Amino acid sequence: MLNKYNEVLSVDDLCKILGIGRNTAYKILQDNIIPSRRIGRKYIIPKYGVISYLKNTKYYEKN
Repeated sequence: MLNKYNEVLSVDDLCKILGIGRNTAYKILQDNIIPSRRIGRKYIIPKYGVISYLKNTKYYEKN
């Protein structure tokens, strides 16, 4: 599913992957639910952090 994304994601990528809005994405990042770094006004999100988050949800299914 995430093969088409780079190893470092943007907030827009995170929104598409999780199916959430920008406000929710920023809240997740600010609360450190998914690891990220803020550089200036932009967040960079490692793909492994999103994968780890998805694996820890009760809806995750191995394919």
